[in-house]
Amino acid sequence: MRGVRKLGASVAALALMALTGMTQNAGQTPPAPPTPTPASPTETGPLPVEAFAALPEFEGPALSPDGTRIAGKRALNGKQYLMVVPLIKGHGKTALAALSDKVDVNWWRWVNDEWLVVGLGSQDVIQGEEYYVTRLIGVRADMQKTVKIDWDNSGFRADEVLWTAHDGTPRLLFAKQTGIYSMSDVYPSVYEADVSTGRVKRIASGQTDVWDWYADGQGQLRMGVRYSDDTRQKSILYRQSNAEPFRTIARADGRKDESVLVPSVFRPNGTALAIDDSDGYDALYEVSLPDLKLGRKLSTVTGYDIDGIIKTATGDDVSAIRYTDQYYHDAWTDPRIKELQDAIDKSVAPRRAEIVSWNTARTRFLVTVSSPSSAGSLYYWDTDYGNMQFLSWANPQLKGQRLSPVRTLRYPARDGTSIEAILTMPRGRGTKNLPLIVMPHGGPFARDSESWDWWSQYLAELGYAVIQPNYRGSSGYGTAFAKKGQGEWGLKMQDDLDDAVAYLTKEGIADPKRACMVGASYGGYAAMRAAQRNSALYRCAVSYAGVSDLQAMKRYDSRFLFGKTRADWLQKQAPDYHAVSPRFGAADMAIPLLIVHGKEDKRVPVNQSRMMVSALKAAGKQVNYIEQPLADHHFTRAEDRLEFLKAMAAFLAKHNPA
Repeated sequence: MRGVRKLGASVAALALMALTGMTQNAGQTPPAPPTPTPASPTETGPLPVEAFAALPEFEGPALSPDGTRIAGKRALNGKQYLMVVPLIKGHGKTALAALSDKVDVNWWRWVNDEWLVVGLGSQDVIQGEEYYVTRLIGVRADMQKTVKIDWDNSGFRADEVLWTAHDGTPRLLFAKQTGIYSMSDVYPSVYEADVSTGRVKRIASGQTDVWDWYADGQGQLRMGVRYSDDTRQKSILYRQSNAEPFRTIARADGRKDESVLVPSVFRPNGTALAIDDSDGYDALYEVSLPDLKLGRKLSTVTGYDIDGIIKTATGDDVSAIRYTDQYYHDAWTDPRIKELQDAIDKSVAPRRAEIVSWNTARTRFLVTVSSPSSAGSLYYWDTDYGNMQFLSWANPQLKGQRLSPVRTLRYPARDGTSIEAILTMPRGRGTKNLPLIVMPHGGPFARDSESWDWWSQYLAELGYAVIQPNYRGSSGYGTAFAKKGQGEWGLKMQDDLDDAVAYLTKEGIADPKRACMVGASYGGYAAMRAAQRNSALYRCAVSYAGVSDLQAMKRYDSRFLFGKTRADWLQKQAPDYHAVSPRFGAADMAIPLLIVHGKEDKRVPVNQSRMMVSALKAAGKQVNYIEQPLADHHFTRAEDRLEFLKAMAAFLAKHNPA
């Protein structure tokens, strides 16, 4: 058997369901955008927990190339389904695709007006070992036909789309492993596929240690990145077109912390665009080819990295630069869309608008409008008609209610490092001497910003002030700030969290005798570490899917691609695994803990929490443990969110009452 076939057995038949209420007639005068209303706790009482546990009504909405239909996930009865919804009468019926619970719908993309390509994933057991297997499937927009894209001749990874055609044909380029039992099959080859038929033809064969391929806007395969996990050597393979052979144009030694520049966009004039941090922050630069020399800097965001770019419709230049300072922005370089963005911003202020999808002509747009205090809504804007049409609330239970206020602040860590943090203040509870939740983000190479957060808003609804520090090592603040986190897991990174309590106490906002730490993933690790290290500072701790044993986490990660490189990275973050692993400090924990973990979590295995609970019980310590049998790492089921929020609320009411 060359490929992995089990995923195919897991995919259920597509089920069609009729929906109403989202279809709009573009010929009608669109309504004005609804204005959020403040929710008063004295008038409404505390909002029910079910409202915060609800899944987003829509996820990843994407306009078809002609702008007449939306594809995306929609929540129904606590589960998400892939949907296609017509926006204009006469363009089909609404349909939902229901897949087996064992299959993840990871992403979706329009290929032309009639066909979508969808990335699927499934955790499968092969020769006694668990592996995550990915595949592509073509889905016709009416969902009456699906096509598997060369599943039988594929290995573990077979879902990386490099390019889609711009001429209306259902063609794309994608990279996939061709098998699992020989090294020649493991290195991904590149194929052109017709998603309406499933027919494929090979464009380039796999090469030793080349794991990533890049195409230009015309569908020419231009670049491959070679990386050896054994030697940590990286090189760039390049060619001008499919008619030329590849040649090596750059090399780097990862063991010496060297890096190579990988272009994001290949331009028609023979240059490229790439993101580089040579000035200390990720920024966009022009790059010459084939020598990869940096040219003009095209982005300026003082004090922050850029997040990425939006390409032009042809894929050969940039239309916008994405960045986050206190909140997310798209800085449009396309003057027409910049004008549209400015007009939307003025019409919805003080809320924030993000253009999330558009048709090929960029005359029809999907726009989300929200704020850190309001879950927001989705709109459709056909520029021929001038105004936006309301489509759906992001959370139909909360609708446009304005809940607890959110702001960004900075405070000094004990060594003088400036830490940016997001503070949510509980509505109707005053601004002084409040019970406090310190909620560090996961990652840890990630960050929080001013945006709607169902978890922090629920905690605020219970009466807590919530501080979300972007501790040293967080992403988005430049190379130097990221490096400050190296070697500081559970040490100075933990100090940054504790120093938030000291700062809010000094400002009179927090009652220092009523502080608790709550977090997920790395944030869950930090909560358990706080219980081990700072039992005098916190009254309790809550960990969701936290890491308790770094050495065991290293062993788990070694099973995946680039396991040795992952181990190098983890060693830099925590040189002494044992000293900063909460599992081995169970005897020092003197505060109550609530630990929750999903059995289906593939990012942080459930055994991380099981080992922590066993160590606590052996040490005679108090711990509440909930293992959710169907939960994953990302709260993709409403039932799991609800169970967790209820358990957390009861735990906090007992040990750190608001």
